[in-house]
Amino acid sequence: MPLQRLRQLNTTECLWPYILRLLREKPTHAYTLRAAVEKRYGFRPGIMTAYKVLYLLEKERYVEKTAEGRKRVYRITPKGRSALREASRFYSGLGKKLA
Repeated sequence: MPLQRLRQLNTTECLWPYILRLLREKPTHAYTLRAAVEKRYGFRPGIMTAYKVLYLLEKERYVEKTAEGRKRVYRITPKGRSALREASRFYSGLGKKLA
């Protein structure tokens, strides 16, 4: 089904905009992101997927983590905010082209 594949490609297979959007609202722990994505966006990414995406975002400096006791808290960086704006413009423009 083409629509099902489109949804998968733009949700579970492209998780980074969703994570950056949530982190723009407030810094959070990695383990809470999965449930937050499901609650806000209506799909549940795999356990390891969310961690892998966070790791890659941190590696490329779109997010940063700090220690709060024994827990790690992730925050979006200015570079991450810029990438999120670009993604938003891309999806907005694509929607206009397809309408």
